[in-house]
Amino acid sequence: MSRIAVVDNHGQFTHLEGRALRDLGIEAEIVDNETPPGEVRADGFVLSGGPDMARTGRCAEYLTDGRPVLGICLGHQIMAAELGGEVASGDYGGYADVTVRILDGDDPLVGSLAPETRTWASHADEGVAVPPGFVRTAESDVCDVEAMSDVDRGLFGVQWHPEVAHTAEGEAVFEAFVEVCRAHAASEAEASAESGGI
Repeated sequence: MSRIAVVDNHGQFTHLEGRALRDLGIEAEIVDNETPPGEVRADGFVLSGGPDMARTGRCAEYLTDGRPVLGICLGHQIMAAELGGEVASGDYGGYADVTVRILDGDDPLVGSLAPETRTWASHADEGVAVPPGFVRTAESDVCDVEAMSDVDRGLFGVQWHPEVAHTAEGEAVFEAFVEVCRAHAASEAEASAESGGI
């Protein structure tokens, strides 16, 4: 069974992220964001939403751990800020329905949602420029970087909240991330077996 850890950034929906994964048959654990990634047994990580960048703990360390990471809202912004992109205050602070346009139908995380999907998002802060190695994979009328991916490093971010009922196809985002984690774990196991056989 796949195992994914949700790194808790003190967000109001963190428990729903864990539940969404468990509903897919995934062993999901919520861990405090001060926990070093080396102490967490998981095939991948979700960096949860949260109130502000000042309380993100060790989240930056998860981005260089080598296992896949999905950043949600604040988690997405942490990914942008820590890896060389840019985060700024948005024009729309409260939660609202946002129609997101998918820019890359082949993207492993959000491609299946093309051409557009309805989401629940806050834009008090938002990613405004992607880091080197990332591509923009979704946009909206209120935000140019609704989602981004660095497929080679297994790093994905979404500005919206796929775990809430207001988001139309949130389960598909988690399903896609689970597949990314499974593929990465299988690749790691194969590489380990090959190196052990030398």
